[in-house]
Amino acid sequence: MDVNELLKKVRKIEIKTRGLSQNIFAGEYHTAFKGRGVMFAEVREYQYGDDIRDIDWNVTARHNKPYVKVYEEERELTLMLLIDVSGSRNFGGTGMEKKEMMAEIAATLAFSSIQNNDKVGVIFFSDRIEQFIPPKKGKKHILRIIREIIDFHPESEGTDIAVALEFLTNALKKRTTSFLLTDFIDSHDYSKPMEVANRKHDLVAVQVYDKRDASIPDVGMVSLRDSETGAVRLVDTSSRKIRTLYDKAWYASQQKLTAVTGRSGVDLASISTDEDFVKSLLGLFRKRSTR
Repeated sequence: MDVNELLKKVRKIEIKTRGLSQNIFAGEYHTAFKGRGVMFAEVREYQYGDDIRDIDWNVTARHNKPYVKVYEEERELTLMLLIDVSGSRNFGGTGMEKKEMMAEIAATLAFSSIQNNDKVGVIFFSDRIEQFIPPKKGKKHILRIIREIIDFHPESEGTDIAVALEFLTNALKKRTTSFLLTDFIDSHDYSKPMEVANRKHDLVAVQVYDKRDASIPDVGMVSLRDSETGAVRLVDTSSRKIRTLYDKAWYASQQKLTAVTGRSGVDLASISTDEDFVKSLLGLFRKRSTR
């Protein structure tokens, strides 16, 4: 992709997603994702109903009347985006390509975070860690992230979600709010790494899938290529048995995903490439806000 085309794509995504973050998401994001805790703000005179455990005895002794410590939420967060850059992200049969939707979701989350003065970092992964962009603040940093998402060229086509989750757990010392953006087409077991990562961090899983991942249409004999392994297979899609097996395999994978995220305590949103992701993300944010 040449520089001018890349800049146009970055600008297009910035205009769309920045508007979404400012007008829709920023407030919901702030409410749904809390800070790390509380920090001391000031002291004031004791008022009826204050918790006596908050009394500052040193200040109280100096002024001969009770004073209490006042705390406020430590709001600043670190947002980490774990983005799947494996071969299967290039597929798009019924809507935009998966990588395009991932880019828009990631950009919306990133702009929402800087509206709240948070840091943003990225882990690009396939079946290895392809690139790590450490968390920083600012629009310039966000635009760099968007450029990388649009024009990233991985070394590998495979997928290993466990590798990304283990890197998150080991590389980020402080607690983060992390979004895992992937289609979850992965033959490896990521259940334990997900559980461990969510104990240390606040992990949210966002599955971006194409409806052709879930169901194959009756279009006769077709050559299907595995975008991650390169293997090509001739498939008779007019066979009801084959279509049923395909549907069952997808259903089983979704059941596994739901079970793993449920056991790990990870919130999950599944979004098809022909859907508006805004509704799904807002639903996720509001669900978290009520807890």
